Amino acid sequence: MKRTDLYVKVELDYDDEEKAERLAAEICRVIRRVYGVRKAEVSSMIDRDN
Repeated sequence: MKRTDLYVKVELDYDDEEKAERLAAEICRVIRRVYGVRKAEVSSMIDRDN
């Protein structure tokens, strides 16, 4: 079986009450569930001003 690492950049806009870490974890969970991937993780997060 062939294995490929896929790197995806996601830019989030979210309310001040939400936490970026929680959103990132939810995105990883959905990717694992929907696409049946072996592993999904956040390798880095960069906060930016608007």
